[in-house]
Amino acid sequence: MVLHYNMVQYSNWMLRQHRQVCNKKVCVIDWFNIYCHLCVHVQVSTKMMDKYVREEPMIRGPNFLVRLRSHTVFENTAIKLFCTIEGFPMPIVKWYKDGVILDVSSGKYLVEAKGGIHSLEIPRCSTDDTAQYTAVAANSHGQASSQASVIVKSKSLCLIHIQYTKINITFVETFGPVFASEGGSATLSATMTLNPNLANLQPEAQWYRDDTRLFDSKWVKIDTGRGVTTLTLPNLYKDDEGLYTLRMVTKGGTAEHSAFVSVADGPPPVPAAPGAPMDIKIHDANRDYVIVSWKPPNTTTEGPILGYFVDKCEVGTENWTQCNDHPIKICKYPVSGLFEGHSYYFRVRAVNSHGISKPSRMSEPIAALDPTEFERLHAKKLGGKLDVVSYHDEVEADGKPPGVPSGMYASETDRTYVVLSWKAPAYSSTAPMWYYIEKCLLDSGAWQRVNTQVPIRSPRYAVFDLAEGKQYKFRVSSANIYGTSEPSEPTGPIETQELKGVPSAPGQVIATRETDNSVLIQWAPPKEPNNLIGYYIDQCVKGSKDWTSANHKPHRNTKFVVSGLTKGETYVFRVQAINELGLSDESQESAPLTVKAALTSPSAPYDVALLNCDGHSMVLNWKKPLRSGGAPIKEYYVDKRRSGTTMWREVHIPPLTERLYKVEDLKEGATYQFQVYAANLAGLGPASKHSADFTCEAWTMPEPGPGYDLSFCEVRDSSVVVEWQKPVYTGSGPITGYHVEYAKKGSSDWTTANETAVSHRFLKVRDYKTELTQSLKVSHGYSVTEIHGLKRLSVQFFWYRNSYNLKICVYFSVFEGAQEVSCVVDEKSGDIVLSFEACQMNEGSQFIWKKDYKEITDFSKGVVIKTEGSHSKLIFKNADKEDFGTYSVSVTNTEGVSSSYTISAEELAKMLALSYDIRHPIIPLKSELAYKILERGRMRFWLQAEEISSHVTYKFFANNKELSGMGHNVSTGIIEFIMDHFTEENEGTFTCQITDGGGKAQSSLVLIGDGEIDTEIIPDVKPDLGSGVCKLPIKLVRASAAELVINCTATGIQLQCHMKYYTSEMNITWYHGDKIMIGGTPAMATMEVIEPMEKDKGLYSIVITDPENSHKRTLDLSGDGQYLPSLAVSVLLPLFIDNRGKVVGGLPDVVTIMEKKTLSLTCTVCGDPKPQVSWLKNGAEVEPDDQYVVSLDQGKFASLTIKGVTMEDSGRYTMIVQNKYGGESVDIVVSVYRHGEKIPEAKPALTPKTIIPPKLPIEIPQPKTQAAPAPAPSAPSPAPPRAAPGRGVKSPTPTRRK
Repeated sequence: MVLHYNMVQYSNWMLRQHRQVCNKKVCVIDWFNIYCHLCVHVQVSTKMMDKYVREEPMIRGPNFLVRLRSHTVFENTAIKLFCTIEGFPMPIVKWYKDGVILDVSSGKYLVEAKGGIHSLEIPRCSTDDTAQYTAVAANSHGQASSQASVIVKSKSLCLIHIQYTKINITFVETFGPVFASEGGSATLSATMTLNPNLANLQPEAQWYRDDTRLFDSKWVKIDTGRGVTTLTLPNLYKDDEGLYTLRMVTKGGTAEHSAFVSVADGPPPVPAAPGAPMDIKIHDANRDYVIVSWKPPNTTTEGPILGYFVDKCEVGTENWTQCNDHPIKICKYPVSGLFEGHSYYFRVRAVNSHGISKPSRMSEPIAALDPTEFERLHAKKLGGKLDVVSYHDEVEADGKPPGVPSGMYASETDRTYVVLSWKAPAYSSTAPMWYYIEKCLLDSGAWQRVNTQVPIRSPRYAVFDLAEGKQYKFRVSSANIYGTSEPSEPTGPIETQELKGVPSAPGQVIATRETDNSVLIQWAPPKEPNNLIGYYIDQCVKGSKDWTSANHKPHRNTKFVVSGLTKGETYVFRVQAINELGLSDESQESAPLTVKAALTSPSAPYDVALLNCDGHSMVLNWKKPLRSGGAPIKEYYVDKRRSGTTMWREVHIPPLTERLYKVEDLKEGATYQFQVYAANLAGLGPASKHSADFTCEAWTMPEPGPGYDLSFCEVRDSSVVVEWQKPVYTGSGPITGYHVEYAKKGSSDWTTANETAVSHRFLKVRDYKTELTQSLKVSHGYSVTEIHGLKRLSVQFFWYRNSYNLKICVYFSVFEGAQEVSCVVDEKSGDIVLSFEACQMNEGSQFIWKKDYKEITDFSKGVVIKTEGSHSKLIFKNADKEDFGTYSVSVTNTEGVSSSYTISAEELAKMLALSYDIRHPIIPLKSELAYKILERGRMRFWLQAEEISSHVTYKFFANNKELSGMGHNVSTGIIEFIMDHFTEENEGTFTCQITDGGGKAQSSLVLIGDGEIDTEIIPDVKPDLGSGVCKLPIKLVRASAAELVINCTATGIQLQCHMKYYTSEMNITWYHGDKIMIGGTPAMATMEVIEPMEKDKGLYSIVITDPENSHKRTLDLSGDGQYLPSLAVSVLLPLFIDNRGKVVGGLPDVVTIMEKKTLSLTCTVCGDPKPQVSWLKNGAEVEPDDQYVVSLDQGKFASLTIKGVTMEDSGRYTMIVQNKYGGESVDIVVSVYRHGEKIPEAKPALTPKTIIPPKLPIEIPQPKTQAAPAPAPSAPSPAPPRAAPGRGVKSPTPTRRK
């Protein structure tokens, strides 16, 4: 039937068109042409039905499922009209008041459309709002309307005052901050109690996200009932992030609760791909195009975004098609080529160098319709409820061109397009009307038609493909089959937007304390906003570079509460601004801030008590507030008033700092009340509850007055410590002591805790049961103080005076797992340390250390208190034997956390002895002070310690006379002194004293009686008195030089010849080829062969000569000699040259790379055994983590990968390749630059490739048949044996002394 109806409509329209054009009767041929045309139309319609079979049943005109309902309200109240409409395409609704269209731009009326539910809200009604309101719904298939009357009555005319029932709402359980990821779900729930709970007056639960009301939908599910309301987000997207608020609304008021929901990016399709865009909006929907906009994702850890792809999907299908061939760089895109009357979904994907993101949440369905089409509908009443709906242009009229359009203006401008709107001319004809738009560059005068192929039927059109930053003028003409009107008046200059780039960086970022897990961030807006969309906030733990996003959806305001932080951790913050082009540079980092609760004013003091009265003054005391507000309490204020009056007067200016105060100038016999305020840095707290009535009468009783500040600490399962202060009023004599008694509550059976009175004001009561409620009383003198203690989780005190007795009710608590004080002697410093770990810490909590329950305030004797977090130490730097006693610690602003430790005199003596041993250590010696006779009458004294540092100091004494000139070697621990001329006069006692840090050592040596120490040597050659030269020839023997040995070096092999004796007359000559290095010391001659090759085989010789003799040592490296048949050439050289770790190639000298890219340094290495590879940055070893990835594949492919490089990654990187035969190190200079900056010119490192020698020297063994002396050691022996001195005997030394 639908197809038949469409055929009939189409045939009637064809007949009308034919009749108008030909103005004659329809002939048979015409009917035949119409029939053929209809057949073709039937075929096309059939195909269309096959293609859109799911959508076809949805095509229908508007229909009101729920119609408007009339209301009568009083002025200044709110009213909301609702209706529900169906139809396809989705009908467009307009609201009318008494037949005149409503001006919703005034802000007085709030119009909302959610799916098919439409509403009109008047937040504050007045009598002028009394009218008939009409909702007109229209689409391409017709229109429908619904009406309702609203009557607003004046309250002044109402004789009965309406008193709403006040319902008190108390939240029992609330929802906190939620941290989730895309694709997951979240549930926010709140439980409440109502008082009174009336079945017919239940509150309305309203949920908001960032002040936008939420309703049941595909993305949000709300369930409310029986004191519980729940909001469920079944499929999270970043669009769901925001501040969620629950408002329970009643006639008598509201109650609300808020918490932040954070939605992070889900796992990307490919690693390092960007997050999905969000907040898809549709603008300017028309017959064949829409404009889609969105917000960009944050890129804290990902690479920069290169562009976006926009996808569309027709309603009723699941086929998503990409709208743009190439990524677009801005967050707005006009989608054209839509079919009129069809509805579409849209979504967006982001692209960077790593890949494409997941798609955003799809938009709400939008119909491609002319937004002004329903305005052309014309309704004609036939009587009753029947209307005939037609278009204005279907009303018969004479054939003539339409009028001239007017009022053309640009409703939206962008970089490359302009959306134009104008007022259509009055038109009434059966012929269709369309429009022609012309454009002209300013001052050019050349008009060019824009729409040459597609006729425009709507008085709104988007002109695309304009030049950026240019000024245009536009005009429009209307046309039909009878002609074209004159052009309208040109618009004024309309300038397309010029691409100004991303916003500038935001200004100063300030972080302030909010709660113990959140921080308030505020910042200055950017100086160049450039169409600002919002901000992204990043957070980072101080000292790290691991930046994370605090929000995943752009935040519009310049303040933001960052939730989910770790209490006590220190953070820094930064902000980025975003617009449709992308993200700005980061702002400067905020100052580091430790997460703590914000300061608040303290709670009220309590228990104002009277301690003494002399007839004209009173001494008052009160308890400090239970909550300090996070800052120390600095001041107290006291007010007074006469009993029976209401006026309070402050009694002391300036404020007090102590909790004991004497109020002067009181009237004797008068009765007073007092109240106290406490103040801290945050301000003045509330007043305490006023005291009881105190009568100003002098106290004359002989008994002492009451004690005060009674408190409990160290509450354990079988013990508690009771403390109190001395009474202010002492009665007729001094107080001699105190007794403490306890009893079960309600019982008169008192047990004395201490049989002997204590003179101090504390006592540890033991062996009582905490599960039983106890009463305690403290007796002093003649008066009795009763204390009733009840085990609770809070501490409260209630004081009242009864005759001469004082009764005090106290609640205290027992802590599970309470820690105790420990006492140790520090193994390094020797300090005596008392340590305590608190099991509970609150904002503003402090550790109070006491000795014998008196606070320690004297720190002049080396007592130090150190506190870090929940750990506190009492340290004795200079403890003495008088420091024994009971040391206690308590933690303020907690529920009685405390502990103590008693140090007895015996234990203190042991700790002092241990402390002395630690502070006065003895340096252990490997060998005591020894001596050795050297040549030319010199004497070497030396000793060796187990270990010494570079800061060691020492003194050498000869017969109690200090001598200078000592030296030491840290690596060997040897300390030595050379005496240039030792004679009999030097005999005696020699002592060396060593000091290294806190350690000391001393060693002595006695040399007495041997006359051969100083023996004259007569040379064979007489001295030449003329020249002043005396020669003592020493004959060299064959054993003066050792056999040649081979050691590997970093650049080749080294031949070494150790010599036992050496003089300046000796001449050393090496024989073999070139490319050698001659060197050595007086104790060893060396020749080094650099990078030995095959041609370096052969015979190597060293010749040592003096004026009379010569001596030769030979080593055969030819492969045939008896010393090295094949080892030196076939084993030693290949091992060092071929098998050491090497860098084959692949590494550049210099690398320049843009910030946020990934850098990979890769090369090939070799060596046998497989070498080890390590990397250094500026000399420090690179620690592998998520950013730095070090790998060695198959033992030969080494790489260092740096992900997301930053400016801090610039520097010199060193790759070290090494095995037991040596290796190489290569330097690479990395230079990082920012996007848009000029590529820097980096210079390579000055150090070339460095060769690393073997870890251990490789020596060639010598033949056993060759008798040769053992080579001299390369380093002096740590403990050389003593040699008896003799005539003409010399000992070798490492260096020659002149």
